[in-house]
Amino acid sequence: MATKHVQMSDPVEKEEATHYDYASEHGDHSTLAPTGTRGTDPEKGSVHSHGAEGAAYKAGLASAERKLLLKLDVGILPFAVLLYLSAYLDRGNLANARLAGLEKGVLENKDTNYSIALCCFFITYILLSIPGTLLAKQINPSWSISAGAMVWSIAATCQAAVQNRAGLFVCRLFIGIGEAMFGQAMALHLSYWYTKEDLAKRIGLFISAGSLSGAFGGLISYGVTSIKHASLENWRILFLIEGCPSVLLAICVFLFMPSRPEISRYLSEDERTLCLTRLNRENLQEGTIGIDWRGVRRCLTDWKTFVVSIMYSCMNLTLGSVGGFLPTIVKNIGDFSNARAQLMTVPPYAVALVFMLLLTSYSDKVQSRGIPVMVPFMLGIVGWAVLLAVPAAHATHAQFSGRYFACICIVTAGYTNIPLIMAWQSSNTGNQSQRATSLGMLNSLGQCLSLAAAFLFPSKEGPQFRKGCIVNLSFQSMGLVIALGMTLFYRWENRRRDRVEGGRPPKGTPLNVIEEHDLAVGFRYVP
Repeated sequence: MATKHVQMSDPVEKEEATHYDYASEHGDHSTLAPTGTRGTDPEKGSVHSHGAEGAAYKAGLASAERKLLLKLDVGILPFAVLLYLSAYLDRGNLANARLAGLEKGVLENKDTNYSIALCCFFITYILLSIPGTLLAKQINPSWSISAGAMVWSIAATCQAAVQNRAGLFVCRLFIGIGEAMFGQAMALHLSYWYTKEDLAKRIGLFISAGSLSGAFGGLISYGVTSIKHASLENWRILFLIEGCPSVLLAICVFLFMPSRPEISRYLSEDERTLCLTRLNRENLQEGTIGIDWRGVRRCLTDWKTFVVSIMYSCMNLTLGSVGGFLPTIVKNIGDFSNARAQLMTVPPYAVALVFMLLLTSYSDKVQSRGIPVMVPFMLGIVGWAVLLAVPAAHATHAQFSGRYFACICIVTAGYTNIPLIMAWQSSNTGNQSQRATSLGMLNSLGQCLSLAAAFLFPSKEGPQFRKGCIVNLSFQSMGLVIALGMTLFYRWENRRRDRVEGGRPPKGTPLNVIEEHDLAVGFRYVP
């Protein structure tokens, strides 16, 4: 049977196999006893075989790992995808509700009130992202994530009942609170189960729900705005349709989503051992629940955390612009009706979904993040430059096609870089507490420009929206430069460590990442 490696304070290697004494998935797991061996071949567990026997063992191990990954994908990713779909529908439906009459009915037909409503979400989302992500380290992730889902789904549904702008502002604040407990916490949760080679694709799969939400949101809004003579305003119906199912989803997540590989009843004992063995090959498994404050301090004093978060913020400016104003931008391209504009937002999200899955799969295959991250930034530069340069008023067919192509570029740029940057940040942290804090920092610092996005596209500057295009173009360029700088730095630092340490350690060598984090001897960055 495959075994796992556990880092011990005693330097003496042992060939003594121990097993997890795990309780119920909802019990007390503050101290989890590790299982596995040290001093074994990291590629073969405790079996040292040769020739045909070794080949047969490797083939059997590869088959077992494929079956394990399939089981993890079936048990975890559907929850992740549905949660993200729900979160983005509930977060982003304000833009669709605006065209369905919300601004006129509740926001006094003022752009400023709409921008404030957008900002309210980001205020709590930014302030609580680090605590919300660390909560998934302190307790079972299935508990904290489901609690966040319940908060945002109730608040999103209550938007249908608001009678004034103050009520809408409060609902948006609570949606931000709930999503702060989910967004980066889900990426952290996936890192508990998947290795670095598997992570970007899986994060991409659940982030792809953001693109799906844009497509579904446009279709749902098209249907809702086509309703005539309803007893409720169309925008209230929209909030109810997209909010109510999220409440049921939150309950299902609490009851059924696997929590951590050490304790989850979703795995058999053999599957648990294999899963932990794979994680230990990359020193990703710690065997404890609770926050290691040394990892938190390391994150908050590491300049790389802040630079990558600034790059994430450059991406989020475009994402915030797309989420808040894409229907408005598309409507002005061809002077469409509100319903037709909702429908025209669907294809850009579909393209973004396919492109994201292809690029994240490639990034995992080559184990490089920096170059793939640069590609969406370049797409964003092209998109915003076209929107800036091509006239919007009285556009010819060719100009319309060019501006619509630009919309596809900016949507693709906004969504594709989310999983890539999250996986990049996650892979370059030493332990789980450092990882949780750094992922939370992506939102706390990285969402700041989303606040600015709420004020970049006032109606009076339409249909060209020069200010919004120029600001987004500038920050996409800045993000591209940062991505290039970081990938060059990580490659240089890995070569420096190779020279100092005399090469890289064999795969599976235990590293002291608990105490030394990403500075541990043998640790290498993903460039």
